[in-house]
Amino acid sequence: MKLTLRVWRQQNPETPGAMATYEVDNISADMSFLEMLDTLNEELTLAGDEPVAFDHDCREGICGACSLVINGDAHGPERTTTCQLHMRSFADGDTIDIEPWRASAFPVIKDLVVDRSSFDRIIQSGGYISAATGTAPDAHATPVPKPDADFAFEHAECIGCGACVAACPNGSAMLFTSAKVNHLNVLPQGAPERETRVLDMVAQMDEEGFGGCTLTGECATACPKGIPLPSIAAMNKEWLRATRKVRR
Repeated sequence: MKLTLRVWRQQNPETPGAMATYEVDNISADMSFLEMLDTLNEELTLAGDEPVAFDHDCREGICGACSLVINGDAHGPERTTTCQLHMRSFADGDTIDIEPWRASAFPVIKDLVVDRSSFDRIIQSGGYISAATGTAPDAHATPVPKPDADFAFEHAECIGCGACVAACPNGSAMLFTSAKVNHLNVLPQGAPERETRVLDMVAQMDEEGFGGCTLTGECATACPKGIPLPSIAAMNKEWLRATRKVRR
């Protein structure tokens, strides 16, 4: 395939950025999107130009490092991570716009790389779980109802990629935060810190400058791991419950 790429280039957070146009040829439909960018960077390097900076790590859809807005969609036209998006999703002769996540809480570091340390601080604010020390407990020592276990696992799938924020018209991190709150709060191991966890994580999310949630649903649509929109309602219930308990 021959493609025209319009790529966001920005030298550093202080300088303004702009879209730069590149042509790439001989792109296989079996390539991943990141492999296509590798091909572009090889050509730029051979030509003596600076390669495009973009985030990646595992390239297996697990780590959440890859973070691109492709033709206006977080991670592109398929519901998957950018690294698992293949070029067969595009046609020969296509023009593809490639931009970084767009959110005030995700400042651009360079080109397509953004600073997502705000997510780390939200997780850190959640603290820890209480666990007895000593020998490892038996597997069945703390029974967990099957619906609770399924609920926890569903939310633990969140990889913190930030697609929910990039897709949200308000730049809200409610889906991410709710996934991190819910997967611990529903389990007995997370119960002792249940109230403080949700209050502290929501407060940190607000402090980071993420937008407010209006339940447009774009976050859940873009999430490559399928975190459901009702996750936000579940966290809101936890927050209200914790707030009432603190006021007492």
